[in-house]
Amino acid sequence: MRLVVDYIVGDITQLKVDAIVNAANSSLLGGGGVDGAIHRAAGPKLLEECRMIRRTRYPNGMPSGKAVVTRGYLLPARFVIHTVGPVYHPSKDKSHLLESCYVACLKEAENLSIKSIAFPAISCGAYGYPLKEAAEIFHRVVTGEIIVQGILERIIMCLFSRETHEIFSFFSNL
Repeated sequence: MRLVVDYIVGDITQLKVDAIVNAANSSLLGGGGVDGAIHRAAGPKLLEECRMIRRTRYPNGMPSGKAVVTRGYLLPARFVIHTVGPVYHPSKDKSHLLESCYVACLKEAENLSIKSIAFPAISCGAYGYPLKEAAEIFHRVVTGEIIVQGILERIIMCLFSRETHEIFSFFSNL
């Protein structure tokens, strides 16, 4: 089966997919933007599970580029894959960290044997990553060999505005 990559404008918390990705902060305890929306929609048990992960796996906070899985609780998605994107700085190349976020999430999806996953534009909100650069990284990862062998059938890039959608979907037509 051929992998389908869709680009949509919407609310990631409403998507009926196997897993959604949370652009989390290193505390894993919720925050603003997508992170806060996912925590609110999933309900308090998500926060409990994230607190347990902090105590047992990441007592000093989850580093950028890693991913960890929780249940989806009240979300339509069965799982939430949390990743911490890099904070953009124009004089420091952190593209490898953003790429690592997408790759780590896809590896977790493969470990879960899921067929569908939805991503937000990781690091493109409060962390300030330029949309064009982030879109190129996402496109490079989802068209790369890393996901060819899995059972993943559908990847959704769920974007927060028409402008963001135009920039990300541009790369799907290359």
